[in-house]
Amino acid sequence: MTVTKSSPGTHLRPAMDPVTFEVIRNAVINMTEEMAVTVRRAAFSTNIKTRADFSCAFFDAKLRCIAQSFAQPAHLVAMSTITPASIREFGPEMLNPGDAIVVNDPHRGASHLNDITVISPVEIDGFRLGYVANMAHHVDVGGSSPASLGVNKELCQEGIILPPTRIAQAGKIDDNILKLILANLRAPRETNGDLRAQLSANVVGIRRMTTLQGAYPVDLLTSFFDELIDYTDRWTKKEFLALPEGVYEAEGYRDDDGVSDDPVRLKVKITIKGGHVHLDPTGSSKQRMSPINCVRPMAKCAIAFVARCLVDDGIPVNEGFLNRIHVDGPDGLVCTAMRPAAVVGGWELVSRMAELIFLALHPALPTRIPAAGKGCIVNIGFGGIDPRRGEYYCYMETIAGGNGARPTKDGPDGVQTNLQNTENAPIEEVELHYPIRIKRYELITDSCGAGKFRGGMAIRRDFEFPYADCSWTVLSDGRKFAPWGLLGGKEGSCSRFIFDPDGENRDLPSKCSIEVPRGGCVRVETPGAGGFGYPNDRNPEAVRNDLRDEKISSTSAREDYGLNLSTR
Repeated sequence: MTVTKSSPGTHLRPAMDPVTFEVIRNAVINMTEEMAVTVRRAAFSTNIKTRADFSCAFFDAKLRCIAQSFAQPAHLVAMSTITPASIREFGPEMLNPGDAIVVNDPHRGASHLNDITVISPVEIDGFRLGYVANMAHHVDVGGSSPASLGVNKELCQEGIILPPTRIAQAGKIDDNILKLILANLRAPRETNGDLRAQLSANVVGIRRMTTLQGAYPVDLLTSFFDELIDYTDRWTKKEFLALPEGVYEAEGYRDDDGVSDDPVRLKVKITIKGGHVHLDPTGSSKQRMSPINCVRPMAKCAIAFVARCLVDDGIPVNEGFLNRIHVDGPDGLVCTAMRPAAVVGGWELVSRMAELIFLALHPALPTRIPAAGKGCIVNIGFGGIDPRRGEYYCYMETIAGGNGARPTKDGPDGVQTNLQNTENAPIEEVELHYPIRIKRYELITDSCGAGKFRGGMAIRRDFEFPYADCSWTVLSDGRKFAPWGLLGGKEGSCSRFIFDPDGENRDLPSKCSIEVPRGGCVRVETPGAGGFGYPNDRNPEAVRNDLRDEKISSTSAREDYGLNLSTR
């Protein structure tokens, strides 16, 4: 059972008994965690059941986010935006017990089309207590390329767009709606299973809330919701007031937008004042006719994630926290894109924005801010006919990389960084369920930025297709602008994508789709991470250990760290 802690110095109002408050709070949080367990155990696709690319939440009748399973930081804001917007648009009076609606439209407040949200009302004995919802990244939602990762110019080219649509009524799935959705996808078997897993999770959430309402009067629960939001707001304000007030700025770039070679400029201005945190992206590039855009809720994820890292980790994730975080500035930028902008590559922007926010805050918080990590999602997807099953398959994965070196520690090797919290896709499972072979999977020597504390190492993953040809897509970044180091630390390595590495050895753009023949191979090299502090200040024994473990080469040991190899 997950047990959360209370804030020292942040007190409840006299009318709320603190023991009852903590019991209910942990019950609601664990309800969302049990929903998450249900999604994961019932899902079909590797991306959901193994890599855990989903989140679950509970909203009260006032459409405020009360609790959220903290599975994916990238869903932190999108869930709290799309759920209330969808209920208001559909009409809460149109939802009855046993109903569920499905939605994925980014320009209504979601993230990108692959993230499908399922929402159900929690109604007990005629009283609308609230709503349960979960968001999961589906392996394919149609569009021009497998895994819906194509280099497109408009949202309608990226896949099926779902406004708030009733998919279940009175506990029964609407087969017509389900068939309509599945008819637009490449992997209907997996999506069918994943959608049913999401619906099942909502059923579990409703059961747990019914049990909770049986233990506590309705008026106590509704009073608890109000108190929890206010309590979180007071705690968040206290933590934000402890941060150094001021205005902090940084800027950086993404390689290109996939359509043109022009770099995409990102500028962030962070204002900390009066217990609130603001992000203003004014000065960033205007939205592009490409998939490298993100909507405002996605941009808010970047600042919300950074803010979450800088405050007490016991603060609940709910409306009381999110209401003190703001995204200002005009619409129509790459990070505040408007319809009909394509957005499937938006997390590539948000990942770099999070790094830039950290960079902007580094002068004010030099002992708490790390160097840059891989700073991109590294989306890869492919699909084709599986000759073993005689049906179309579709696979999607995001690959880990280096995390930035910290002021007192090396950066972790081969992990998902910042907004990503997805897990590794094991070779055994991938090869069992898909007609591919993982030829090589390893950390990359010398990919870590040198420093007093070195950056994390990048990952190499070679995909071989021995049984059939396929369509292969990458939607990533990091080929041209390396992750930066801090206070004398050196840059980490850039990403690379290579077709036929043992033959033609052709470098691919970071955003492209290609046809891979049977027997072909594509290599993915993710970015490493920047170092922290001057390399000459690194403990020589740590350098020798890195050399022994093949994390660095003898050349790096000699040239970056000045290690005398003749005496090692």
